[in-house]
Amino acid sequence: MTEVAEEAPVISPGSAFLSRDFRLYQTARLLVILGAEAQALAVAWQIYQITHSALDLGLTGLALYAPVLLFMLAAGHVADRYDRRTIILVCYSFQACCTLALMRFAMHPNGRVWPIFAVLFCVGTGRAFSSPAASAFLPSLIPKHHFVNAVTWGAIVFQIANIAGPSVGGLLFTLPLTGFLVRWNGAAAVYVFSLLTLIAFLVLVGMMRTRPVRVVKNVFNLDTMLAGFRYVLRTRLLLGSFMVDLFAVLLGGATALLPIYATVILHAGPRALGLLRAMPALGALMVSLVITVRPVQRHAGKRMLFAVGIYGAATIFFGLSHTMWISLLALVIVGASDMVSVVIRASIMQLATPPGMRGRVSAVNGLFVGASNELGGYESGQTASWWGAVPAVVVGGIGSLVVTLLAATLFPALRKADELTAESLMPATVQHPVTDRLESSRVP
Repeated sequence: MTEVAEEAPVISPGSAFLSRDFRLYQTARLLVILGAEAQALAVAWQIYQITHSALDLGLTGLALYAPVLLFMLAAGHVADRYDRRTIILVCYSFQACCTLALMRFAMHPNGRVWPIFAVLFCVGTGRAFSSPAASAFLPSLIPKHHFVNAVTWGAIVFQIANIAGPSVGGLLFTLPLTGFLVRWNGAAAVYVFSLLTLIAFLVLVGMMRTRPVRVVKNVFNLDTMLAGFRYVLRTRLLLGSFMVDLFAVLLGGATALLPIYATVILHAGPRALGLLRAMPALGALMVSLVITVRPVQRHAGKRMLFAVGIYGAATIFFGLSHTMWISLLALVIVGASDMVSVVIRASIMQLATPPGMRGRVSAVNGLFVGASNELGGYESGQTASWWGAVPAVVVGGIGSLVVTLLAATLFPALRKADELTAESLMPATVQHPVTDRLESSRVP
């Protein structure tokens, strides 16, 4: 008797939204990211009004990233040990308190900037603990065959909010303020909006019906906190994907130099700067919509490496361009190719990691991503001060191409990664010695 093969599930462009909890969660994310982006604009305005220092503006990013370096490993362990939805709710409640503090500083300015930095450090702490929990939480919201579609829609939601958030913040700053509202100087209105988005996030996440995922009750010590690092280091597929993202963005990121390009190279002024900054997000949004219709089904590793190569080449074209439309097009391609890499890497990270390790592996990924973004801006600025903006961007793009070639050679597991399914990616890691050692460290 001939055995009938199991029919593959049909994946439509909106498959992930068949899950009620996924709909609630993405709506909540859209609102809270809108609020966070608007809040970032208000914080920058407050700090610059107090100090008129570009260095202090740069320190805002450091204040937000420092807790990631300090707490991310512990946060990853917490995400694997406790209910992830509870962690998310607690962290965002804490961030709501931080927003209240920023609103008070806006309404009662005292001319000091260190209290704002202290609150930003607290915001960063909340994000450090919520990020790995949220990343590991996503697979529990949808059927496994809808996971890549869910990752793609999550990226779309992020890009939409990332584009709209600063615009909303700028619009709130222009509201006519009279009477006692004058003391707000526009910033407090933004914080009210951000606070409302945080409250909406808490309500929507609280309405979700997802049952807590079974967590591994490991001993809370340095050994278990470092387990995520050990797992990534010994799993060449994950290590390769993380390293490609780290060095490609670290070397190829040109965002920090866009003000120089807008004024000195393209001679187009501040409006052009706004267009230049929007183009990568526009490209990312466009390709995300395409991926929902035509998802990555085969040759995921090769497609990721090819996308990173396109990212480097487009960076070189942008660096050499002295024509506005070529620069805009190059940045669209930069954002589009980066989004292909992001979707594939995020899918690999979750699907090639056992559920009990996802929090700690997500924490390691957060360190890599944060380092590439924060240090990438510093690297671009430093090399531009040595060689000039154009050589810095071009050399960075060449560096991204070199990283791609090295990764294809040094990480064959990444190059050979095929289908984005747990069945395809997990077998090489599910019996991993790290997992076995963690199982033996459970508390009875």
